[in-house]
Parts: sequence; C-alpha cells; structure tokens
Amino acid sequence: MVQKSLIKVIGIDLSASEKRGSGLCFLDEKLYAKCRTIYKDQEMVEIVKKYKPDIVGIDAPLSLPLGRKNIFRKSNVHFRKCDKQLWELKIKFFPITLGPMRRLTERGIKIRRMLENLGFKVIEVYPGATQDLLGIPRKQKGLEKLKKGLEKFGIKLENRKLTGDELDAVTAAYTAYLFLKGLAIEIGDKREGTIVVPIKEKLNFSPSNTKKI
Repeated sequence: MVQKSLIKVIGIDLSASEKRGSGLCFLDEKLYAKCRTIYKDQEMVEIVKKYKPDIVGIDAPLSLPLGRKNIFRKSNVHFRKCDKQLWELKIKFFPITLGPMRRLTERGIKIRRMLENLGFKVIEVYPGATQDLLGIPRKQKGLEKLKKGLEKFGIKLENRKLTGDELDAVTAAYTAYLFLKGLAIEIGDKREGTIVVPIKEKLNFSPSNTKKI
C-alpha cells in the first residue's frame, strides 16, 4: 500500500490501433478526474512523463499466457490464469487471442514496456470487471448510467460529455487508485501476468460510505 499523502494515477482505455482514439484519465487523491482522447503511443508516454503518476492502469492485455511465445502464431494456448479467474467470477471478457484482441494485446505489451523502461509502475486492469464487481453499469447500458455509477463512488468528473472510452479510462484509473489504497488485488499468476480487481470484501458498496475510500 502506498503511504504517501497524495496519490496520482493514470488510467488508459487502450484501443488496438493508433488510428482509433484511446481514453486517458488522470485521477488525484481527491478523486478529481481529468480526461482526454489520445491516439499516438508517444503521446501517451509524454502525458505519463508530464504527470508522473504513482501507477498506470491499462485496459488491455499486457502479457501472453505461459507457453505462448507469439500472439499471432497459432497455438492451443489461449488463456492466462487471470483470464480463467475472470470466468470463475462470471465476468464477461474477450479472450486475448480472439480476432482484433491480438492487435490490442500487441499494443498493450508495447506500451507497458515503454513505460516500464522509464521507471513507471504499470498494471493491467479491466474496467468491465471493476464495474461488475462494484455494481456500476457498463457503457453498453448507457453512458449516463456509467457516469452516475462512477460518481456514486466519489469520483468528480468534468462538466462535459465524456466518451465511453474516457469513462472506461476513469474506471481504469479508479482501479489503480484502489490498488494503491490496498483495496484491490492482483489475480492470476505473476509469472505470466495479472489483472487487478477490487476486493469485494473490503469495499462497502453503499454510496454514502464508498466516498470515504
């Protein structure tokens, strides 16, 4: 758990290609969120360098399953232990070897290495899992419902219309924030890569109490 009085985190809802926008959110200790849509890998890196967050949470697969050397080469290995544990939690997700997920995985691993080489702590998060575990509607159920669900946890959003990717980036940042507070854990096998999810037992899901996190 981070003991510093002020926490700064960044969440990225990564797209599979630089041609499509990715959501990025900077979240501070008081849960004020600043969002934007970005495209280029280097632009992400420059923003992270500017804000110097304690941790970066990326919504994208950041590793390959043990026994798989290449995301594009055919193999009978498709799932990491953390992916299987999401199934056990009844959380829906796309396997990392499925169609466009392969490009996303490739880009996620690239971005992770770029940031880690600069000394930043990077974790894999999945906004859909965080939203399901916290009882927040996913964006497929409506952006306004997702926005209000995040605000119930004390997150202070900008007074403008945020995209679904930006709201997922907020969720990614909030997951990273909970991790630093000791309220989220890594599931999976660290040898191949983990996903960070909230600890249900440690969170009180009443909106009036969750704002104290």
